[in-house]
Amino acid sequence: MDCRFHMLQIMNLGVQSWLRMQHYPHFLRKVLRQLGNKSQNRSSSTHRDGNPHICIVGSGPAGFYTAQQLLKGHPSLRVDIFERLPVPFGLVRYGVAPDHPEVKNVINTFTQTANNDRCSFLGNIQVGKDITVTELLKIYSAVVLAYGAAADKLLGIPGENLPNILPARTFVGWYNGLPEDKDLKVNLDTETAVIVGHGNVALDVARILLTPVHILAKTDISDYALEALRKSSLKRVVLVGRRGPLQVAFTIKELREMIKLPECRPVFHKEDFKDLEKISPDLPRPRKRLTELMHKTCFEPTAADVKLWNEANKEWELKFRLSPVEVLSSAGRVTGLRCAVNKLDGSSFENQKAVITDEHVDLPCGLIFRSIGYRSLQIDPAIPFDKKHGVIPNEKGRVIGVPGLYCSGWVGRGPVGVILSTMTDGFDVGKIILKDLAEGHIPQHCRPGLQGAMKILEERGVKTVSFSDWKKIDEHEIQMGEKFGKPREKIADIQNMIKILTHEK
Repeated sequence: MDCRFHMLQIMNLGVQSWLRMQHYPHFLRKVLRQLGNKSQNRSSSTHRDGNPHICIVGSGPAGFYTAQQLLKGHPSLRVDIFERLPVPFGLVRYGVAPDHPEVKNVINTFTQTANNDRCSFLGNIQVGKDITVTELLKIYSAVVLAYGAAADKLLGIPGENLPNILPARTFVGWYNGLPEDKDLKVNLDTETAVIVGHGNVALDVARILLTPVHILAKTDISDYALEALRKSSLKRVVLVGRRGPLQVAFTIKELREMIKLPECRPVFHKEDFKDLEKISPDLPRPRKRLTELMHKTCFEPTAADVKLWNEANKEWELKFRLSPVEVLSSAGRVTGLRCAVNKLDGSSFENQKAVITDEHVDLPCGLIFRSIGYRSLQIDPAIPFDKKHGVIPNEKGRVIGVPGLYCSGWVGRGPVGVILSTMTDGFDVGKIILKDLAEGHIPQHCRPGLQGAMKILEERGVKTVSFSDWKKIDEHEIQMGEKFGKPREKIADIQNMIKILTHEK
């Protein structure tokens, strides 16, 4: 077909619509994509006008959902998303378990936002070091801090600093290819691991440790983690919680997965679940369904479940009303976890408090994970910060004491909830910013925006990564994954990411 005809059709229908309608030649799609990338790079690096220009620090769910609301709610507002790593998507890429690919589908929505003509992504920028929050506030109409929670809470017990006592957060980063966690020392040459915590992250860690390797090999789990798990001696994982079955923080979906885990059986103790069927009808529906599933698993398992468990060679166990008080060791190696037995105090079942007694139990193990919560960090001294709670003090997303500075997601409300709750929070903060714009609380006069930021970064020799650059990394990872029958093979080294872009150019 005549090339001029193609171009006329493209102009009439738009590039994306035409490509969906036709089996367009690969070489022409590539040319058009390159032209689009060059156009996007030109506009993002030189744009300056009188419209509001918002900077978002962090490209995880909180950052992208806030950007989505801002772009939707204002016809000419521009958003620049800054990210510490060369690649976007934060916890969706590095926090979601590799065997939960459906959760990562939200990346498609984030990609649509990043491809918006009024949105720019800049990766490989460490705000607080490469450019300060004070500088950003001078060159943008407003700044949104959405960089999540990158530290974990400590148990605060003797022996906690021994080798093979790991934060669940860094272990998740390790098997997900997070650059800063790729060199984590994990010794799986032990039969039993203890996980302190009863949340979804704790179940994620247990599931990855116990899932047959041939199943994990079909996911985007990091190659070095897969190899370590292939050599693992683990046969048993014990999950320890301070309170009882009515206070567990994991959800029914994650529990159901664990109950059905191939080659593995759950170990529930009947004394922990007796009489729960009398209480469950009065519980809120999500808690009621979760409690009923635990009770049924303990007392009325299906024939299929019993068959699966009888054939299992691994197991996981739920233990309740225990508080760690000391790590046991011998010759510098972890040998167990000593826990105090708790009693529950309070009339409201879901809000009962754990009270430590004088009774103790020892749990033999060679590996311990902390999964008791995350904390945010103060990445810049200009950011007000509540060190006790690990969050930025704010009122409905407005950072207290700093006009023009906002926060969204875990950094503002604490590390609670799932992606859906972060979406709601991001939308709410976006609406607050739009309201402040409409009421004149945010300056709308001309500010340098991305042009000013790029000038500072270039002067300091910072190598930035655009969203079109990310697409090249993405394509490379997918191609590498295809060789091993995986969705992708993540690049866990930042320098290797940059090298791919250098070779592309």
